Amino acid sequence: MECNVIEQILTEALSLTEAHVTSDGSHYKVVAVGECFDGMSRVKQQQAIYSPLAEQIASGELHALTIKTFTPTQWKREKLFNM
Repeated sequence: MECNVIEQILTEALSLTEAHVTSDGSHYKVVAVGECFDGMSRVKQQQAIYSPLAEQIASGELHALTIKTFTPTQWKREKLFNM
């Protein structure tokens, strides 16, 4: 599955500020940034990402998925300290 397609699905479904998807074979890494994650538990954040991708996961088109979610404020801090 193309990374840009995953980015588009997530951005549209969750109204994300940013979505970055990379792949290494069948393993995908998702970094999602949006106000929608504010106040959510980690579990709810992961469920929010899985939900729009459920069809692709069920079909096997999307296999292993690593997820990192941030609010825009958290993302600014993450970029400042870790990049």
